[in-house]
Amino acid sequence: MRKRSRELTFAENKKIVSADMIREILITVFYCFVAVLIAVVLVTAYGMRTSIIGSSMSPGLVNNQTVLINRFAYRLLPPKRGDVVCFYPKGNESSHIYVKRVVGLPGESIQIIDGYIYIDGVRYNEDDSFDIIEDPGDAGSLFVLGNDEYFVLGDNRNNSEDSRNGNIGAVKRDTLLGKAWFKFSRGEYMAGFVK
Repeated sequence: MRKRSRELTFAENKKIVSADMIREILITVFYCFVAVLIAVVLVTAYGMRTSIIGSSMSPGLVNNQTVLINRFAYRLLPPKRGDVVCFYPKGNESSHIYVKRVVGLPGESIQIIDGYIYIDGVRYNEDDSFDIIEDPGDAGSLFVLGNDEYFVLGDNRNNSEDSRNGNIGAVKRDTLLGKAWFKFSRGEYMAGFVK
């Protein structure tokens, strides 16, 4: 009787790089390149970036934080209440870009009474993250918006130059550069979408 050998034998498998595998790799690299190229073109054509100046939008956006602006956002649909918009005050392109939150919409009347915002005579309910407004500025008396005008405020309500001030006033839709949609990290403040 013949003894079986207890030794194991291993067949060497050679990995062969086939033409199909090379083709798949090249197609994947090509699609990645096209996706990056499209992203760059879209950001260049419809995007813009700016830096926050001052603390008027803190704590959400802080001084010197870079923000990407979606310039395409308001070509089809108008800004909504709560949107963070970017604009040149009174269309003055030699000024820096302002970044503020939309509070009042076209055709509405705005007034600040005892530190609270009233829209068309009804108190606007905001969460507790916004301070009671100490200085109503021009909005201490009734502020009526035109058909293409928006009332904007900084999130840091008591340290903001915004629609309450005569040099800013109501923001016309044609002076809006777009919507602030992404913020880069700055120190302890993380990157993310603008809320």
